[in-house]
Amino acid sequence: MGDYGHEPRFGVFANPAAESARHVVQVAEVADGAGLDLIGVQDHPYQRRFLDAFALMTTLLARTERISVFPDVACLPLRPPAVMAKTAATLDILSGGRFILGLGAGGFWDAIEGFGGPRRSPGDAATALIEATDVARAIWSTERSVTYDGQVYQLAGIHPGPPPEHGVPIWWGVLGPRMLSETGRHADGWVPSASYFPPEKLAAGHARIDDGAAAAGREPSEIRRVYNVFGSIPTTGSKGFLNGPVGQWIDELTELVVDGGMDTFIFGTEGDDLDQIRKFAAEVVPAVREAVARERG
Repeated sequence: MGDYGHEPRFGVFANPAAESARHVVQVAEVADGAGLDLIGVQDHPYQRRFLDAFALMTTLLARTERISVFPDVACLPLRPPAVMAKTAATLDILSGGRFILGLGAGGFWDAIEGFGGPRRSPGDAATALIEATDVARAIWSTERSVTYDGQVYQLAGIHPGPPPEHGVPIWWGVLGPRMLSETGRHADGWVPSASYFPPEKLAAGHARIDDGAAAAGREPSEIRRVYNVFGSIPTTGSKGFLNGPVGQWIDELTELVVDGGMDTFIFGTEGDDLDQIRKFAAEVVPAVREAVARERG
């Protein structure tokens, strides 16, 4: 594990709660105006308090000018991949190339099944994620027609298109050993959350991704490493990892880039606090960029 050499990027984890619908739009506008790079939107269609992630992302892209948006991550069992790929291409075209497709295999199976989706074994869920990635790229191709005969998904001589504006990256939110290896073979990025995948586990995750990439003839540095991080930036006092003053955030994020292999950080704060987001963008982000540049020499 080490530094994969990417320019660090920074974003916000936006809460899609219906009760704060206007606030989440304001979060996007503040993040865009502050020069952040990304907005991540979680996708849990069965959660009655949440807005639909794709409808929300459409609105956020329409209300911003430069920031990119991605589902963090899309619930594949409830979203047919061919249709989702068409939606992704549409959002990318309309936004001028500001959409990234985050995909997850599913995990809350009782809720997914209750909402009308399939209950999949870990093996079937993994196969579905790999095939969905193939299907999306087929839908974005410039071929006259495409056919795909997978175990889970099929395309029968369909006419793909339109292609996205900039070649939409596909990032996977996965945790298990097999899927980390498959990330190296198939995905453009890895999106773990610090709450599920703390820093001490990152080395093992990177190693599996890197081995998978090497087995597929890819450079490990082709895969972005995107970290959902949750915490606060008080004026004084530390309460642990990413829960302390600006200087602590600078040190810990810099270490995560140059020693921990991560390159992108999606900041989640209690209540989507606008002042915290502004402080992160104004005081943490530029200092981390400078510190990483110094460390890289």
